[in-house]
Amino acid sequence: MTSTTTETLNHTVVSPELWLRQRQNLLAREKELTCMQDQVARERRALPWVRVEKNYVFDTPQGKRTLADLFEGRRQLVVQHFMFTPGAEQGCSHCSYMADHTDGALAHLAQRDVTFVAVSRAALVDIERFRHRMGWRFNWVSSGEGDFNYDFHVSFRPEELASGEVNYNYQRQPIKNPDMPGVSVFYKDDDGVVYHSYSTYGRGVEVMMHTYNFLDLTPLGRHEEDLPYTMAWVRHHDRYEAAPAAATCCHAAA
Repeated sequence: MTSTTTETLNHTVVSPELWLRQRQNLLAREKELTCMQDQVARERRALPWVRVEKNYVFDTPQGKRTLADLFEGRRQLVVQHFMFTPGAEQGCSHCSYMADHTDGALAHLAQRDVTFVAVSRAALVDIERFRHRMGWRFNWVSSGEGDFNYDFHVSFRPEELASGEVNYNYQRQPIKNPDMPGVSVFYKDDDGVVYHSYSTYGRGVEVMMHTYNFLDLTPLGRHEEDLPYTMAWVRHHDRYEAAPAAATCCHAAA
């Protein structure tokens, strides 16, 4: 076969033989990335822990529960810090995009000694109403005005916002939203002591956005370059045919 190239939709088209050679070159790079991801995961697991000394209490459908209670008998807990401010009509569309990928993983996480829970500051009645609307099954609790969200730097009190900069993603930066997204991980030992092992913010929360992994395989990719901001296309999954919802998103931080 010929190896000459042509252009289709401004993209190079080649023979199968030439495509295979270039694909093998890319495969080598992909394997490098996989090895790097494995190494970073090992370093993540090797991080020291911080003992959680404060007695955080949450409103749940079963009543008041502590952070230790949320583990539900397992040793590891993954928390999605879900942007849903008190009094808001609905949760953040971007946090909802994250949460859309969760239910299918719950049974598999349980088999690996992991419990998942979402935490928001909104009232439990509003959380339950929105969760029912979205059709989600995962556990979702309210931290209310307790310290949990503030201590893990995903919520900011008015005086912090008024200062012009807040502590988010391990640095001081200008943030206007009272809540931001994040994922935190905890471990509970046999004596019931809870430790904080890891938190990630900013683009680190893409770990929950499996749709992006699919889009990254496609010719057009995420196709976000010409949007006003990253993820501007994302809607609540029951609103894609409707007009864009009011902005309650987290695009401000990298």
